[in-house]
Amino acid sequence: MTSGHGFAFPPETLEFLADLRSHNEKAWFDANRRRYEACYVDPAKAFVLAVAPGLDAIVPGIVAEPRVLGSIFRINRDIRFSTDKRPYKDHLDMWFWQGDRKAAVSGLFLRVSPDGVIAGAGAHRFDKQQLARFRNAVVDPIARHELDPILAALDRAGVGVGGETYGRVPLGFTADRPLAERLLRHSALYTQAELPAAAATQPGFVSVVLRRWRTCAPLHRWLVDHVRSG
Repeated sequence: MTSGHGFAFPPETLEFLADLRSHNEKAWFDANRRRYEACYVDPAKAFVLAVAPGLDAIVPGIVAEPRVLGSIFRINRDIRFSTDKRPYKDHLDMWFWQGDRKAAVSGLFLRVSPDGVIAGAGAHRFDKQQLARFRNAVVDPIARHELDPILAALDRAGVGVGGETYGRVPLGFTADRPLAERLLRHSALYTQAELPAAAATQPGFVSVVLRRWRTCAPLHRWLVDHVRSG
């Protein structure tokens, strides 16, 4: 690994995640805890530190905390209400947000896995209050006027947006054109780009991710301006 924009994840990160996928059990994880620290936690912390200055230039004031339960997600899965009882995630997730973490409606995110790299921004799930504010923004002429060119730019970049889950426009809302109708069927709004897994191990990975985030950042800022509480 190197510092700054020359940072790259070591190949051992992908190897550890692939092995964990094949041996997703506590006994194996406990026996490989040193690999977890050296191949998962330490490189993730180094990435957060390396990306933070460039990220702040894209979204001033964004939070980048180089720790687990900060910008680095826990590797443990929450299996309390899941039929899938595998105890660990076989990927590395990171998230960067503005303001209070618990109140954040949107963030910039990164996933590194043996299947590939995903870099993007937005909200993967609106809570009830956020969903109401999002729908009101979609039908508000000023907010929609700001959102339309952002969505057009994402389409031109070949990434588009995700989050459409409902089959119809909710009661009490009227869509004046197809784009508004689609947006009103969303329960989330995010955009993301995919890269080969090997990209994470190449020098300049930080610069590659920052370019992706620069494309995604306007959507994040719109969500912060129009959907975040307060």
